[in-house]
Amino acid sequence: MKYVLAAAFFLLLSACSEFDRGAAVLLTDRPEFAFYAEQFNINQNKYKIEVIYQNNIADDFYNAEKVPDIIAGSWLKSAVTLKYWQSLDFLFRKDAELAKKFYPSLLALGEFNKKQYLLPVSFNLPVIIFSGDNDKLVSDLFTIDLEEIKTLGKNFNEEKNNVFSRIGFSPLWNNDFLFEIAVIFNAAFKEGDPLDWDGDALDEAVFYIREWVDEANGGFKAEDDFFFKYFFDPLPKLVINSRILLAYTKSSDFFTMPSETQALLDFRILSGEGSIPVSEDAVYYGLYKRGKAQNAARAFTVWFFNEDTQMLLLQKSKENYISDTIFGIANGFSAMHTVNETIFPLYYSALLGHTPPAGMLTAPNILPKNWMEIKERVIIPYLHDACRMSNVLPLKQRLNDWLRIHNSSFTG
Repeated sequence: MKYVLAAAFFLLLSACSEFDRGAAVLLTDRPEFAFYAEQFNINQNKYKIEVIYQNNIADDFYNAEKVPDIIAGSWLKSAVTLKYWQSLDFLFRKDAELAKKFYPSLLALGEFNKKQYLLPVSFNLPVIIFSGDNDKLVSDLFTIDLEEIKTLGKNFNEEKNNVFSRIGFSPLWNNDFLFEIAVIFNAAFKEGDPLDWDGDALDEAVFYIREWVDEANGGFKAEDDFFFKYFFDPLPKLVINSRILLAYTKSSDFFTMPSETQALLDFRILSGEGSIPVSEDAVYYGLYKRGKAQNAARAFTVWFFNEDTQMLLLQKSKENYISDTIFGIANGFSAMHTVNETIFPLYYSALLGHTPPAGMLTAPNILPKNWMEIKERVIIPYLHDACRMSNVLPLKQRLNDWLRIHNSSFTG
């Protein structure tokens, strides 16, 4: 089904390209925008939107062969790209209540000098899943923090002679969870030259992970033995079969699990220090200053950031089986909390009573456009090694070494 949907998206992209040059061009790294553009095009006959898909659009959208009018994707805000955006304040003049419908921290990330240049589209959250039979073990209806995860996991453990037949949870089971701990400890990764962070906070996060493994799960060897013995099944199955109590995943992955699996699970949103960290790849939306079809671009913008429209998109996604593999709006929660609170539960029943608390979301820092490469190639391996070994190459040196090799691969 996934490959059928991918093919359908690219057919839509091809169809969109048949419009004349008067159509507004939407450049995106989220292929489902082709489906959204199709809905716009068939629901009115005054304007047309042509969609062009491009991976890593933050790299060179300003050098695109066909000048875009609208850009939607990740990593759009940086010191380099700020000069390319039009103000979106016309939206708030048209609807004085619109700003209140967005999550405040996400909206603020798109603002500069008291003008709105980018609008948040969607985002994902870290979630902890567990069997629905164990929902009474969790203290809060919405969130769960690190200390509760550690305590519940330790209480669930079963072992004899330091050999575990059940382990409730380990921070080492998922690399992204290691990173979430660093975020919660305020390592504060952000755009710099090319990257800055708080080294002391990162060290605290590493120490916390080491202590967790030693105190709760008998150390790295005991965890590794358990992992190699039982982790031939995916984490959701291990949870359902009570081999483990809790597992980490992203909201988009949870809500696109098969319905029969979801029905056996419950979830809570991971939080720390009273806040919920939003995934760094949140999707943002901007109007390009050099765009030629401004009327069409503005019309699509007004149409898209509307609760009735997003309800239509969710309904059409369900009818076309897109929601089997794409969660919500642009594979995430809507950036409009009113949509999540009143509309999403109609299509995702697990969200009844579980929608993200609007005041707790913490937007990611502005990150370099090659952030995902740096994260996967440098930061995650560093965290993995630093948690297990005392003497590891410092993160700064690892980053510099990687940048030197990475840059030479393009110039050599």
